[in-house]
Amino acid sequence: MRDRLVLTPKQYFLVASVAMGTLVLIVFTGAAVRVTGSGLGCPDWPNCYEDGRLTPELGTHSYIEFGNRLLTSVVGISAIAAFLLSFARRPFRRDLALVALLLPIGVLGQAVMGGLTVLYGLAPGWVMAHFALSMLIIVAAGALAWRARPAWQPGERAGDLVVARWTWALFALGAVTLFAGTAATAAGPHAGGSGTGDVVERLGLKGADTVGWLIDRHGALAAALGVLAVAAWWVARRRGADAALVHRLARVCLLMAAQGVLGLVQYQLEVPAEMVWVHVALATLLWVGIVLAAVQAGSPLRVATADRARRAPRSAPVAP
Repeated sequence: MRDRLVLTPKQYFLVASVAMGTLVLIVFTGAAVRVTGSGLGCPDWPNCYEDGRLTPELGTHSYIEFGNRLLTSVVGISAIAAFLLSFARRPFRRDLALVALLLPIGVLGQAVMGGLTVLYGLAPGWVMAHFALSMLIIVAAGALAWRARPAWQPGERAGDLVVARWTWALFALGAVTLFAGTAATAAGPHAGGSGTGDVVERLGLKGADTVGWLIDRHGALAAALGVLAVAAWWVARRRGADAALVHRLARVCLLMAAQGVLGLVQYQLEVPAEMVWVHVALATLLWVGIVLAAVQAGSPLRVATADRARRAPRSAPVAP
């Protein structure tokens, strides 16, 4: 392949961006499967039915579930392409190939975990793990897309070490908040099987009070995340970070505000399915923004060469 096909850095950046886009898209469709109660529209895996039929019978819920499975194939193709085409990029970069390898591995894991989720009747633990793996793959895809930019330089960062640490703190708290939201959904009314009349087990850590208990914890974490997002934006702006990072953090703050309002409204309306889907979609976009901000800010553990050069005192010019 390396001899027959050659991609420029710009062309490979487009490949990586498409892969990330499809990985985000399948989260949207997966959430649609859940909130429409279509999770068992195809009650078997890898075929749709136990008798070996691959395609679904006539019915909205079976089509929704089967459509999500078909999209998995598209996602798999884009992930494999991102890995294989990394060897066709000129100049070849080993770091891109290693990060790109995580995408097809993750998609394969998603396919297997999705099948187990169906086979175990949408048990909440499997559903939560399925979503969590999606978020991890988005981390890899975001890192790949950012590093694949033609202008990327080793050790680059969009701000100083302080900005990087605030941004990565936002990443860490965002991951915890996302997990808490996933647990709250796993205990809520949208089990994924209502459309086909299937009774699905719900998460019951606290018995009948589990939903309220998890929603309270998720709300507290989300509020803390919103405060941290504003603080990270202020620190980045104050310390002269690149305008692109400041603007990205500003968009994260706006998404957090929208999520907060939506979360309160959907709770008051007893979590209608449509609003839950929007909430999950916005949460996914928020996670993408946080991931990109983190990789853009640079490593929180060391000072990049560019920082050391920027801070080093300039020597006086030598007289000729």
